[in-house]
Amino acid sequence: MPLTPLTACTALSAVSLAAWLWLLLGRGFYWRTDVRLPDRRDPARWPAVAVVVPARDEADVLPDCLGSLLALDYPGPAEVFLVDDGSTDGTGDLARSLADHPPPRVGRSGLPLTVTSPGEPEPGWTGKLWAVRHGVALARSRMPELEYLLLTDADIVHRRDSLRELVRAAHRDGPDLVSLLARLRVATTWERLTVPAFVYFFAQLYPFRRVNRPAARTAAAAGGCALLRDAAARRAGYPESVRGAVIDDVALAKAVRDSGGTLWLGLGDRVRSVRAYPRLRDVRAMVERSAYPQLRRNPLLLLGAVAGLLLLYAVPPAALVAGPVVGSHWVAGAGALAWALMAVSYLPVLRYYGQPSRASLLLPATAALYLVWTVGSAVRYRRGHGAPWKGRGYTPRPGTA
Repeated sequence: MPLTPLTACTALSAVSLAAWLWLLLGRGFYWRTDVRLPDRRDPARWPAVAVVVPARDEADVLPDCLGSLLALDYPGPAEVFLVDDGSTDGTGDLARSLADHPPPRVGRSGLPLTVTSPGEPEPGWTGKLWAVRHGVALARSRMPELEYLLLTDADIVHRRDSLRELVRAAHRDGPDLVSLLARLRVATTWERLTVPAFVYFFAQLYPFRRVNRPAARTAAAAGGCALLRDAAARRAGYPESVRGAVIDDVALAKAVRDSGGTLWLGLGDRVRSVRAYPRLRDVRAMVERSAYPQLRRNPLLLLGAVAGLLLLYAVPPAALVAGPVVGSHWVAGAGALAWALMAVSYLPVLRYYGQPSRASLLLPATAALYLVWTVGSAVRYRRGHGAPWKGRGYTPRPGTA
């Protein structure tokens, strides 16, 4: 049968529609937003927790983040270790001043704070993981009774009960790694267009329900807020085992699972990010830093990702337009139905972020931006210098994410 425009359009629209039907029903219901921390009882004894915060050039958001950590309402022993990762904006000095003069809402009854700096990372280490290594080692030396590590970024603000609820979910027979995808900031036009889609694509790639199955092969975590059992960290060799990983949260989850640990990943209403992405190039920098490492820097996986994005997000609107041109109502109808399924699957995330339902129709345009940024990420890494982030270029070692 000769390949004509009609047969090509028919085949592509049929495959795209079938793919969307499978995604909605067979991909772990990734589009739902009801995976939240399980409600569990208080432990008989609250375990000791070290809060490790790597920070690089975070002076603009640090007062909110660090203030929220110092004000955590936790009944057990807990200390905060902020590790200054070579900041040039006075992050370390600001953190020390907050230690000496806590915000009024914290007072002198807040959690103890230690501020330190490990210097420049050794070869083979990313700056963030070098800082985490230093913070974890310091916490273990200072807290011999240590049972948990709360790994949290310097742009994450916690509610007062955040640590209490995380420990309730993880203690005793709970997961070894409990992580929350913080509620990201959605304030500017570009944030409204791209941030909900980022969460949607992340859940599509790592369906939370699949991650949370004990025997599942899918491993992922949200590095902005992750409670890790120290014994599991030691079994996994963390952070040394993932020292060169750009996508350190997913690498951590894989290391924990490969060493026999269990995972839990969900959305977190008790934690929110105050990181701002006011301009489109700010979002692009964030995506380009991690997109190609996410594909294991493999050109074949890149080609597959590009083909998949085109099939899922470009074909439906294209089929809707091309149907009348090739004289096929079926092609137009399949394109319209696939686009409708796409939009419906996006609605829960939009509602989670308080965005209007009509924004779901813009998902193909947003996906096109992410496709361009993914290719841009590959170009940067293939040229050998990675995508710069806060003055650093990241070029991961072979075999790391």
